[in-house]
Amino acid sequence: MLFKKCTVYFNISSFFLGDTVTIGDVSFKLKTPKSPELVPLNYSKKPLSFVQHLRWIMQKDLLGQDVFLIGPPGPLRRSIAMQYLELTKREVEYIAISRDTTETDLKQRREIRAGTAFYIDQCAVRAATEGRILVLEGLEKAERNVLPVLNNLLENREMQLEDGRFLMSAERYDKLLQEHTKTELDAWKIVRVSEDFRVIALGLPVPRYSGNPLDPPLRSRFQARDVYHLPFKDHLKLLYSVGSNVSAQRISQLLSFATTLCSQESSMLGLPDFPLDSLSAAVQILDSFPMMSVQHIIKWLYPYNVLLGKEGRTAVEDALKRFELQDSESPLLPSRIKKVEQIHGSKTLQADVTVQIVPAGTRPLKLCSGSDTFIETSSHKQLLAEMMQSHMVKDMCLIGGKGCGKTVIAKEFANMLGYNIEPVMLYQDMTARDLVQQRYTLPNGDTAWRPSPLVTAALDGKLVILDGIHRVNSGTLAVLQRLIHDRELTLYDGTRLLREDRYQSLKDELQLSDKELQQRSIFPIHSSFRIVALAEPPVIGSSTKQWLGPEFLTLFLFHNVKSFTRNEEIQVIKEMIPNVPTVAVEQLLSLTHKLRETNDPTAQSLASSLSTRQLLRICRRLSQYPDESLYHAVNKHMMVMEDMLKDFLLGEHLLLVGNQGVGKNKIVDRFLHLLNRPREYLQLHRDTTVQSLTLQPSVTDGRITYEDSPLVKSVKLGHILVIDEADKAPTNVTCILKTLVESGEMVLSDGRRLVANPANVDGRENVIVIHPDFRMVVLANRPGFPFLGNDFFGTLGDIFSCHAVDNPKPQSELAMLRQYGPDVPEPILQKLVAAFGELRSLADQGIINYPYSTREVVNIVKHLQKFPTEGLANVVRNVFDFDSYNNEMRDTLISTLHKHGIPIGAKPTSIQLAKE
Repeated sequence: MLFKKCTVYFNISSFFLGDTVTIGDVSFKLKTPKSPELVPLNYSKKPLSFVQHLRWIMQKDLLGQDVFLIGPPGPLRRSIAMQYLELTKREVEYIAISRDTTETDLKQRREIRAGTAFYIDQCAVRAATEGRILVLEGLEKAERNVLPVLNNLLENREMQLEDGRFLMSAERYDKLLQEHTKTELDAWKIVRVSEDFRVIALGLPVPRYSGNPLDPPLRSRFQARDVYHLPFKDHLKLLYSVGSNVSAQRISQLLSFATTLCSQESSMLGLPDFPLDSLSAAVQILDSFPMMSVQHIIKWLYPYNVLLGKEGRTAVEDALKRFELQDSESPLLPSRIKKVEQIHGSKTLQADVTVQIVPAGTRPLKLCSGSDTFIETSSHKQLLAEMMQSHMVKDMCLIGGKGCGKTVIAKEFANMLGYNIEPVMLYQDMTARDLVQQRYTLPNGDTAWRPSPLVTAALDGKLVILDGIHRVNSGTLAVLQRLIHDRELTLYDGTRLLREDRYQSLKDELQLSDKELQQRSIFPIHSSFRIVALAEPPVIGSSTKQWLGPEFLTLFLFHNVKSFTRNEEIQVIKEMIPNVPTVAVEQLLSLTHKLRETNDPTAQSLASSLSTRQLLRICRRLSQYPDESLYHAVNKHMMVMEDMLKDFLLGEHLLLVGNQGVGKNKIVDRFLHLLNRPREYLQLHRDTTVQSLTLQPSVTDGRITYEDSPLVKSVKLGHILVIDEADKAPTNVTCILKTLVESGEMVLSDGRRLVANPANVDGRENVIVIHPDFRMVVLANRPGFPFLGNDFFGTLGDIFSCHAVDNPKPQSELAMLRQYGPDVPEPILQKLVAAFGELRSLADQGIINYPYSTREVVNIVKHLQKFPTEGLANVVRNVFDFDSYNNEMRDTLISTLHKHGIPIGAKPTSIQLAKE
C-alpha cells in the first residue's frame, strides 16, 4: 500500500523556528505560535493510526486549500484534526455549529461598554487575521443561509465586516502595500488575511444521516476526505492496549459484531450505526470485570431492546449469536455495591467501589444514603452497581418511563459518591446559549455573558442531571458533543474549558500560573465532573424522528430503568409509607399491573397515569385518611373541594383538569378563600417563554428593567401561585416546573437559583430559598380534541396531585341554577338540566364534538332572570347558534332539545297539518 511505510518525524516539545514535521514524503516547516495556549495538546499521544489522513491534510495545507473531513458520527474526525494541529503547532479557533448558530457567531458580535457600542471579532475573523486554523464542526446542523457568509472568505480570502473593515487576501494586500503605505491601508480599513489561515470543516454525510445538505457553492470550496472508522486491525490493536485482562478472542468477536452493525446491510435494515468509538469504554469495563456478560455491556452501548422493533432486535440477536456473544443461561452480572471508600493521598478525588477506582464528588462518601425518599430494591442494587461500572469510563443516560424513579436513582448514585448535583431541565425550544452561556444586560446597560449551570458544574466537579434529553433538539445538543467526548468546551465569549490533564500540560509547558491562564480565559474542567442524562424511551414505529439516533449513541452509555415488579412496588410503598392499609395497597397494585399488562390502548393510557410516583401519592393520602375508599382516592371525581384541602394539607401542589366551563376557577377562588392565604396569578398563553415564567420586563426611567414574575414572588413570600390555562403554553416551556415541584430546585433565566433546602445554599450567591408555605394550583383543560391546547396533563400530570373537575351532577346543577335564577320557573330549569345532561353524554360518546358545560347553562339562566319575557327557545340560541351552519350537528341538537321540551329551530316544513 502507498502509505504503509510512511514515517512521522516531529519534536512535540519544541517551539523553535525552523523545526520540521515530516510525514512520508511531505514536510511542513513549523512556525512559532503567537498564542501557544491555543495550540491543542495531548492529542498525539494516541497511536498514529491515521498517518494517511494527516499526510493528506498536510498536503492540502501546503497547497493553501481548505478541507472537509466527512464521516460517521463520533469524535474521530475532530481527533484527527486536533492531532494535525498539535503536530504542526497551529493555533485553533473552534466552533460547534448548531441550529442556533448565526452570522454574528462567525463574524462579529456587537457589545456595549460604558454606553458605547462596538464590535468584537468572532472565530472566523480572528482565525483569518491571526493566521489560525478555523475548525467548523457539524456543518449539517446549520440553518439555511448562515454558512454562505463564509463563501468569499473561503474562495478569495475576503470578507466585509460590520464595523466597516474589509478583510483582504495576503497576496492582494501585499501588492497594495507596494503602492500605498500601511497607514493609508489602515485608514481605508483594509485588513490583511494571514497566508497561514486555513479552515478544517467536520461534518456528516447527508443523506444517510439527518441534517441539512451542503449548499453547492459552499461544498465546492472544500477538498473532501472520507474519514471512516478505524481500520479493523488498528482498532483491534487499540482495544488490546486498553483491555490486557480480556482475551484477544473476546475482543475480536466484540469488534467484529460492532463492525457488522455499521455495514451497509445493517443500514438497509434500518439499524442505526453501532457507536464504534465507545468500544474502548466497554473493553475498559471488561478489563476490570473480565467474567462479566459481554451481551449485557453491549446493551449499554447499543440499547437495542428499547431502540428497535421486533425485526431489528432479531437482527441484532442473530449477529450476537453469529459471533458467540450471547449470554449463557446464567450470565455474570453485578448484583450490588459492597463498599464505597474514599482514596486518600490521591491528587484527584476518587473512590474505591468494590474493586474499582471511580471519580468521586467533593462531599463525604456513604454506602447507604439514609434518604427517606429512596428505598433500595434488588433491581435498584443491580442498576446502581452497573452505573458505578459505567461511571469509571463515560457519562451515562438512564432510559425509563415517566415516574419510574430515574431522578431518584440518579440522586442516590450521586449521594453515594459524595457528588453535589446540578439539575438541568431540558425542553424542546432550548437553545445552545441556554445550554452553555447566556447573554444578559447589566444595570448600566452594558452587555455581558453568564455561564450556564452546566458550565459552572463542569468547573466545580458536580454531577449534572440533564433531565429530559429526549425533548431537546439534536441540532442544539451538538454543542455538547466536544464536552462529552473530549471534556473541552469553547464558550461564546471566547473562554475555553480544558480537560484537567491538558490544562496541566499547558500550564507546565508555558510555565504559567493558574491566574495567568485565567487572564487568558482558560480554565480546567474538574476531573470529577460527570453527566447523567434522563430520557423516556423512544417510541418504536413512530412516524416522527427518533431522538436516540447514531449521533446520540456515541455520547453515553445507556442503562434501562425497568418498571418495578409488583413485589418491588409493594416493598417501596410499604417502606416509604408504613401505615398505609395493606389491603388497599394490594388492590391498588392489582389494578395497576393489570392495566400495564393489557394490550388495550385505552387501558395502557390509564396505566401511564398510575406511575410509581402517583401510586405513592395515592397511598400517602390513604395513610392519612384510612376511612376513604380506594375508588375515591384513585378517581377523586366528586367532592373536589374537600379533596383539594386534604392534598393541600399533605403539602402537595395541585392540578385541576377538566372541560371548559365546569367551574375550575370558581373552585379555586372558593378554596383560597377558605384557606385565607395570599395568592399570585399567572395566566399562560401560546407565546409564554421560559423567561417570561420567571421575569417580567418593564421600563423605568427609559431603561428596561426586569421584575420578579408571580412565580418568583410566590416562592419568596410563601404565597399560593395559581397558574391558569396551563395547557395553552408549549409543554417544552411548562416542563421546567418539573424540577421545582420534584427536586425543589430551579435555575431562573437571570441566573438566580431557587432552592428548597436552606442547607444547599452553601454561601452561594443569587440563591433564593423557597418558602415552606409555597404551593402551586394549576388549571388546565383536558387533553385531546376538541381542545386546542397542549397535553400539559400527559407531560407533567404525574408530578401534581391531580383532580378531575366534571360538570356537577343533575341535582347539584339544579340547586346552583336556582341561585342564579331564583325567579326562573322550576320546570324551565329542569328542562335545561336534562337537555344539557344528554348533550354532554353525546359528547362523551363522540356523537357530537362540543362538550356543553355548566357555564353555558348559567348564562342562559342569567338571561332569563333579567329578561323573563323572552322565550326559552330564543334565549338558548345564544349557545346553539354556533352550530347553526353544521347541518348534521344542528339536527342532533334540535332533536335533543325537542325531546326535553325546548322548541328551538321550528320551521314551516316541520308543521304537520291534521286531516279534516
